Amino acid sequence: MISRQSLLTGTLVLATASTVNRVIGFVYQIFLIRLIRAEGIGLFNMVFPLYVLALVIASLGIPVAVAKLVSDAVTQKEYGKAYRILRLSLLYTIVSSLLVTLAVMAAASFVSGRILSNPETRLPFVCLIPGIFIVSICSVFRGFFQGLQNMVPTAVTQTVEQFIRVVAGLSLASLFIDQGVVAAACGASLGVVCGELAGFLLMLGCFFRSRSLPHAGRQRAGEAGLTREIFRLSLPVALMRLVSTGFLSLDAVLIPHRLIAAGLPTRAATGVFGQFTGIAQTLLYTPGVITVSLSTALVPAVAEALTARNPGLFHSRVNNALRLTMLTGLPSAMVLCMVAEELCGVVFGYPEAGAVLKVLALGAPFLYLQQTTTGILQGLGRPLVPFRNLVVASVFKLTGIYFLTAIPACGICGAGAAVVCGFLIMSMLNLADLRRLTGCAVEIKEILAKPLIATALAAAVLHFSHGCFAARAPQALGLLAAVALTGASYAFFVMLTGALRPGERRRFLLIFYKLFTALKR
Repeated sequence: MISRQSLLTGTLVLATASTVNRVIGFVYQIFLIRLIRAEGIGLFNMVFPLYVLALVIASLGIPVAVAKLVSDAVTQKEYGKAYRILRLSLLYTIVSSLLVTLAVMAAASFVSGRILSNPETRLPFVCLIPGIFIVSICSVFRGFFQGLQNMVPTAVTQTVEQFIRVVAGLSLASLFIDQGVVAAACGASLGVVCGELAGFLLMLGCFFRSRSLPHAGRQRAGEAGLTREIFRLSLPVALMRLVSTGFLSLDAVLIPHRLIAAGLPTRAATGVFGQFTGIAQTLLYTPGVITVSLSTALVPAVAEALTARNPGLFHSRVNNALRLTMLTGLPSAMVLCMVAEELCGVVFGYPEAGAVLKVLALGAPFLYLQQTTTGILQGLGRPLVPFRNLVVASVFKLTGIYFLTAIPACGICGAGAAVVCGFLIMSMLNLADLRRLTGCAVEIKEILAKPLIATALAAAVLHFSHGCFAARAPQALGLLAAVALTGASYAFFVMLTGALRPGERRRFLLIFYKLFTALKR
């Protein structure tokens, strides 16, 4: 019998894999940008959201339906039905992904020439297209294992996929770089497909190796009935993902267009867009490893508190989550804003990207708050609420991008300001809905005041230490020393202000002591 994990164990497995993948992805981004430069990253990041949009259409939300229906079938010991759900889902996904692949391949020239207004994006886009079929089929198997509450295959294949993507992407980009930036961007695209193919083959191996569900009973739901069940669950999910992914794709289309309207040549606009997405946004989203993991863990934690009918536990978990989000978001915004040029220069070799990073940094607390509150609302069983808020925020963001980016004095910083506006609106709408739906009182002093005081004190440390180290050490070493000292100071100020509670303080000091002893040995 295939083992079923607890909800907490499954969440921890996926959160760990997500963290590892983000770290690998961050390192990959550093090397890739230095290799294919901002223009190559810009070409890749213009087509990648459209590729993701094609994936959403091709999969039709079927993997989510598979997870739910297989879970129900196994709970009722209808193991034969579970496999029939898998077979039917594979059939529909194969057909839809093949149709989408052929349609996207035929439309590639139109997309690059008319929609993106940059013919150089065609080849990187075409190189990504084979991944549509691979990822769609692999996602069905992932949904099957998630329905069995076995998250290990998903976690392992995602990590292997990321590792192969990095190795293949850097190798192919290095091989093609002499042929120009377009060829190098094609190497990065082919690296994505290589990683996805490796993950798919490993997933197939996991499936055939662990296929030990007993074919008990002779339950025979009709094919038409199962088809109705699959699409009843999958199509609403597909619609939600289509809209949310569509907004992200509009960013990738609209920003370069409006930069050109501001007076930049096409190649320069592509390079600036590459700095925005590949450098500034990469640094902005990096601290989100903590809040994304927190958001993942919040779904079952909030659901558990609701099931237990324990309002005190629910309010405690919500406020703790919001407090931990601010403890991450405020210092992240401070560091990203105060040493933006140095970070972009030392890490990626593009100090000029620091201007837009300073603007984006103002939105860091709202971005992380948006992630956390979305997790809470999903835990409440209200996924449509954050989706609606995302649509509202995206309309404001796209409007801001359209008008602000085309102003020559604003340019890409105008796009950054519009993105920050989107984060702010969605996080505030999520908080308002959370209060409306639960009546949960937000502890402002614990969530905002104490972390803000600790952040202000740490900012003073960063200001003086950065100036001191900059005059006495190489830039990279001086920046590292200043940020490390600021981090240690922030941890001290957090404990001094009481932003960390006594039990949390003890756990923190214990971790620090164990780390110190390990280093001493």
